[in-house]
Amino acid sequence: MEVALLSFSSSLSPLCHQRISTLTPKTSNSPNYPRLPVIRSAVSRNKKEETVEAVKSHLENCHLLAAINYKGLTVKQFQDLRRTLPDTTKLIVAKNTLVFKAIEGTKWEALKPCMKGMNAWLFVQTDEIPSALKPYRSFQKERKLEDNDFAGAVFEGKFYAPDNFKVLETMPTRAEVYAKMLGALQSPAINLVTTLQAPAREVIMVLMAYIKKLEDESNA
Repeated sequence: MEVALLSFSSSLSPLCHQRISTLTPKTSNSPNYPRLPVIRSAVSRNKKEETVEAVKSHLENCHLLAAINYKGLTVKQFQDLRRTLPDTTKLIVAKNTLVFKAIEGTKWEALKPCMKGMNAWLFVQTDEIPSALKPYRSFQKERKLEDNDFAGAVFEGKFYAPDNFKVLETMPTRAEVYAKMLGALQSPAINLVTTLQAPAREVIMVLMAYIKKLEDESNA
């Protein structure tokens, strides 16, 4: 069929040539055969890989990773929210499957219960956890976004459900920990025993502060 059509005289009108070309079947071996679906698939795969790598990059200096239910938030609201956050936090939107791929096999895998629904991901890159979470709480209250709550978080390898967020939001600041632990070290032995039973993170922080105090006194 195709050979017979192409054997007509070149004196045919352009319209005839147009009709002939529409009758010529395009096979998968044809150099002009469109391969857009393959291209789109490759682009999509590259974007997914970039997202996974971006999540891993944000986790490098991360102290806390939290999921926020952002269903119903407008683009403007999301942009306004980002502007309220301190430089020590990063907020991104990514598919649950891609985030889980990035955290699988790490201490952040404890966030698995949050891998459902529509989530934005808050990376807190400071150990001052309450001050990092407060801007979102203020934004949520100001905009009356009760449904857009924290879905959960992981801090020091432990999962915190929404009902347990009060623990994270009322953690003492670094200065408060220093003051409390230094006071305990200078108190009777029973208080020192209590101090040493505190979480390892707090013990390390107070020992560092105590060493600095001794150095300052020595220099003086």
